[in-house]
Amino acid sequence: MAFHWSDWPDDVLVRLREGSVIPASPLALNADRQFNPQRQKSLVRYYIDAGAGGIAIGVHTTQFEIREKGIYTRVLETVADEINSWAKTEKEKYIIKIAGLLGKTNQAKLEADVARNLGYHAGLLNLATYKDANEDEIIEHCEAIADIMPLIGFYLQPAVGGIVLSSNFWQQFSMIENVIAIKVAPFNRYQTLDVLRGIALAKAENRISVYTGNDDNIVIDLITPYEIRRDNSTITLRTVGGLLGHWAIWVKGAVEILTKCNEGILDESLLSLHGKV
Repeated sequence: MAFHWSDWPDDVLVRLREGSVIPASPLALNADRQFNPQRQKSLVRYYIDAGAGGIAIGVHTTQFEIREKGIYTRVLETVADEINSWAKTEKEKYIIKIAGLLGKTNQAKLEADVARNLGYHAGLLNLATYKDANEDEIIEHCEAIADIMPLIGFYLQPAVGGIVLSSNFWQQFSMIENVIAIKVAPFNRYQTLDVLRGIALAKAENRISVYTGNDDNIVIDLITPYEIRRDNSTITLRTVGGLLGHWAIWVKGAVEILTKCNEGILDESLLSLHGKV
């Protein structure tokens, strides 16, 4: 039976939809460049203490090679255990647990099964292995993984292996009921708008939360109201938070940036902040 986002604890859904800082965690290594679980746990505690609302692991920042070395499950388990250990001391509080999912359908399904069984709330679905596929084939792949657990879409910039995807693709993707968010990271204004247009045309704006992954445009993404025409009306979408490798360090500062952007006060200081970030 599929794990659906409606099965989440209320606090997890609120954290995601109100907007959170979600670091894309790197992999902690020892001096011999081997996985160091204790340091990984320390990194988790740092993120939580700094105010992160979620943690993404097994993603691009973690290094895709964890799959080749056979430690994907171990890394995910280490992070989940530490988050759960913290949660036991904090009644009714949760950290959004996000697992990176990669590969063709069979591999991605195996990874989704691992993540779901370890208690992850959603999978960040990387489509880089589908460069030679058409968009209908990619949608079929996404639907198959969404049958296992809630998905966060990932528009990865082509310069680092991503695929250029149309607004129609994002409309079809947004119509998948178990899609709960999209990380927009094409590093391209027009492609960012394609995602937002797709969400609006799918009438999924109340279900899907938009998170920026555009390292070069974080502040502007967070403060911009995007107006999209649908039928005879205008739909306004906003980027509510960030899921970024850029936010894997200086997390307290990232939380302060998100808070300032959400205050709704637009002045020159925000433009200055954009330039600094």
